[in-house]
Formats: sequence, C-alpha cells, structure tokens
Amino acid sequence: MDASFLLIPAAALAASLITLISGFGLGTLLLPVFALFFPLEVAILLTAVVHLLNNLFKLGLLWKDIHWSTVARFGLPGILGAYAGARLMLMLGTREPLYQGLVHPVDPLDLVIAGLMLVFGLFELSKTLNKLSLPSNWMIPGGLISGFFGGLSGHQGALRSVFLLRSGLSKEAFIATGVAIACLVDLTRVPTYAQGGLLTGIQEQWLLLSITTLAAFMGAWWGRKLIPKVTLRGVQLTVGGLIVAIAALVATGII
Repeated sequence: MDASFLLIPAAALAASLITLISGFGLGTLLLPVFALFFPLEVAILLTAVVHLLNNLFKLGLLWKDIHWSTVARFGLPGILGAYAGARLMLMLGTREPLYQGLVHPVDPLDLVIAGLMLVFGLFELSKTLNKLSLPSNWMIPGGLISGFFGGLSGHQGALRSVFLLRSGLSKEAFIATGVAIACLVDLTRVPTYAQGGLLTGIQEQWLLLSITTLAAFMGAWWGRKLIPKVTLRGVQLTVGGLIVAIAALVATGII
C-alpha cells in the first residue's frame, strides 16, 4: 500500500482532534503531509477538501452553540477575503522556481506558505502574541483578513482567534462559531481552486480523500469529548513547534 494512505489519514485524525479543541491545526498540520506526496498547490486543494468536509461534520456536532450574529459579522466578509486569497494562491502556483532547495526547487508559493507557517507558529509559541486580541469593532476587517489568509494557504484559525477572543463568547460558542466561519471560507476557496484547473486533483485522489476525511471525522468526534478536559496551552505549544519546524522544511525545499 502507498505510504500516503497510512501517513495522511493518521495525520488527519490527530490534527482534527487538535483543531476542534483549539480552533486551529487541521489545515496547518495536514498540508505539509499532503505536500510530501503532491505538488504544493494540489496539496493545498486536497487539504481544503478534507478541511471543508470535516468542518461540515463538526458543524453538525456543535450546531446548537453557534453564535449566528458573530458568524454574519465576521464570516460574510471572510467570503470576499477567501476568494481573493485563493486567486492569489493559483497565481503564485504558476510562477517559476526562485532557487534550488535541498530536495526540490522552491517557488514563490513555497516561500509564502513557509513564511505564513513561521508567523503563525510563533503566534502559538509566544505567550504575548498568543494573548493578542482586538476589540469587537474589528470584526469586519478581521473577517476579510482571516478569510484572505484562509483562501491563500488555509491558515485562518490563529487570526480568527485574535479577532474573536474579546467577543464574549463561551468556550463552546467560541469553538462552534469558529467552525461555522471556517465553513464559509472553505465553501469559497475549494470551488475557486477547482475553477483554477486543480479539479483533477480531487477526481484522481477520491479514495485517499475519502479515507482521510473519515479519519478526520473520528478525530473531531473524539475531540468533542475532550473539550472540557483539555489544557489549551499544551496544545498551542505542540502545534506551534510543529508549524515552525515544517516551515523550515518547506523553505529549504525538503517538503
């Protein structure tokens, strides 16, 4: 059996468990695993498909806790941002490589993804950055910014938290509302990627996507039971360290 059928679903299960608890993690951790086996732009698309299906599943689990007025204020601008970010991703994916990495050439999309992962990894590792939050009147621009980076690379959870931390939501409502907003971003970026010529990636990898999505569902179901028990700081340190390490591997052309 191809190693991708073992490694990618395992990563999806672990990352889905983490992301349900913390609001970030699935796309960030699953993307580099897909990138081990596929070109980066295809890896972003496949990650986005799993991310969307997993978010829809989580939406069913957490439906009752969603704060809909926050979804409208933050998520609707996020749709516009996600479309712009997805279009930029497609454009960067067609550029020529900038330099030869240790294993393969590094192009502008590789560098952008590595840079974003480094920034968001530092967000999770730093107590100061991790506690950064903005007042509620930043909701609309926050939705645009978070949606843009979600469309570009899938990195939206950490930014979304910056703008939602002072929204006054309970932990359960914070998680459920974040899932609903992420669904809007994913429902925007996946069709945009597909229209940009990446649809064959979904068609050719439907079996791998199905297995990976089921593994993500299992992680989300398990994570829901752990929400009351988890130590968020421990999750943040783990994810942050992994993100920084993966960013270095992407920038040096190893991934």
